[in-house]
Amino acid sequence: MIVGTRGSKLALVQTDYIRKCLYDITGEEVEKNIIKTKGDKITNSQLYNMDSKGLFTRELDKSVLEEEVDFAVHSLKDVPTDLDEDLEIVAVPPREKPNEVLVSNYSWKELEEGSTLGTSSLRREAFCKFHDREFELKPIRGNIETRIKKVTDEELDATIMAEAGLNRLGLQKYIKTEFPTDYFMPAAGQGALAVITRRDSEVKETIKKLDDYFSHQRVLSEKVILQEMGVGCQWPIGAIANIKDNKFEINSILLDKNGEVLYKEKLIGSIREAETMGRKIGKEMLDYI
Repeated sequence: MIVGTRGSKLALVQTDYIRKCLYDITGEEVEKNIIKTKGDKITNSQLYNMDSKGLFTRELDKSVLEEEVDFAVHSLKDVPTDLDEDLEIVAVPPREKPNEVLVSNYSWKELEEGSTLGTSSLRREAFCKFHDREFELKPIRGNIETRIKKVTDEELDATIMAEAGLNRLGLQKYIKTEFPTDYFMPAAGQGALAVITRRDSEVKETIKKLDDYFSHQRVLSEKVILQEMGVGCQWPIGAIANIKDNKFEINSILLDKNGEVLYKEKLIGSIREAETMGRKIGKEMLDYI
């Protein structure tokens, strides 16, 4: 088997994790094919000011479709909701922590008004304003290590990142604060990986063995909210699904760019209704944009 991956350190760590899991199943090595994506070539830009669909996945998916590789490994939150009809998310391995974290020399409470905070996420900007934190917001791009260095070198006072990436790279020491998901709601699918193959792929059944049903249903319910709305990162939307007391629970919020709440919903039901609940939220949320 051949896997397509981006060349960043995080992408390679994630891909190597999948390769090891497959080796444990098959006893065969999986070859790596590193592919550069459009997102890897962008420097300091706010992603929501451009067509960001498939920014970090399109070239990889093309190589799967053209059978240059057998499958690709993505951060699930980067996967566009309008995935090519000939492709399929075959496996979502056990999800990492979806929380947002603060990387800073200061605690969240210690950051003063006017502190410089680096982010290229409209959702993170809106949540800062939602919590009445008036920071000087600056665009920030680059891999995880680059963004951390901007803080440690004091170019920025702080940045907000997905905890999953820092955990996977063993960079937990840079986490100053872990935000509860109900305080700083993550992006749909954050913390999860997606293993994508062609629908007619011969390796599909093998890759399916990597799937974690509960993780898959959680991120499915979150991502279909965006699918129903037909949006990506152009709106500040947070979504998080969990299983509590044997019940499936999904929370979602839509803010405007100034941090005002436009819509907020929490649904509880059976895990078998995960997709249905996500679609219901998406349809209702659509009335507010």
